[in-house]
Amino acid sequence: MRSEVEASAAASAAPVSRFAGTLMDILDRVEYSRVRMDVADNPIYRLRYEAYRREESVPFNDTGTVVDDLDAAPNGMSFGVHIDGELVSSIRLHYLTPTHRHSPSMKAFPDLLGPMLDKGDRFIDPSRFTSDYEASLAYPALPFLTLRIAVMATVHFRATMCLALVRPEHTAFYRRVFQSEDIGGEVRTYPGLAFPVSLFGARVEQKRHHSIFSRYPFFMSTEEEREKLFARSMDENFETPQRANPRLAYERALLNEQFGPVAAAE
Repeated sequence: MRSEVEASAAASAAPVSRFAGTLMDILDRVEYSRVRMDVADNPIYRLRYEAYRREESVPFNDTGTVVDDLDAAPNGMSFGVHIDGELVSSIRLHYLTPTHRHSPSMKAFPDLLGPMLDKGDRFIDPSRFTSDYEASLAYPALPFLTLRIAVMATVHFRATMCLALVRPEHTAFYRRVFQSEDIGGEVRTYPGLAFPVSLFGARVEQKRHHSIFSRYPFFMSTEEEREKLFARSMDENFETPQRANPRLAYERALLNEQFGPVAAAE
């Protein structure tokens, strides 16, 4: 059975823009892998180190990796993004619930998020978005390819909101693409970072998702793709690259809009 968000995606199916079409073509070459967070020398931790060293935001260390206490949190997940088999970026997610409250945004804004969790809200909190330097030049749209994982997680876990703990100069991107709003109300510091951060959030509402999927259909996904990335019971999928498949989700949505849910049934 489809979720309300998937139904919204179906309703928003329309001819794609040139930009969206280009992203769809690139995503045909993309694979995502969920990595084990207890492997300290995993390539994504080295990717983090190289990215942060370029900005001189972390000191030199002999291991050439960046790992922190939140990597071992029980509600954390890390992912690698591969194009043509090469690792090009990575992202970490935390699924915040009333039971599991470990995440970067909770470290910076516990007074705000704590009461919301007490009321039953649930959040996806992306962090540690880092990319290979050459890949970032070759693929300017790499942030979209990577943040698609956070969009899929928001749908899979039926989160109330997807958070964004970001530098103030990056907030315009989140406002424009995800219609995120400033929920922190102020700029704060984060342990270990040399720059201030703001807390933004995109509420998961059917109208909002309709708008986002209509403009950016490459964010759409199938239930099968989400299950392979996020289902904890499927340990065999760890470290196994999973093909990105927004095109299948988009085509199903078009069929559903034209012929009804029976045509798009599994």
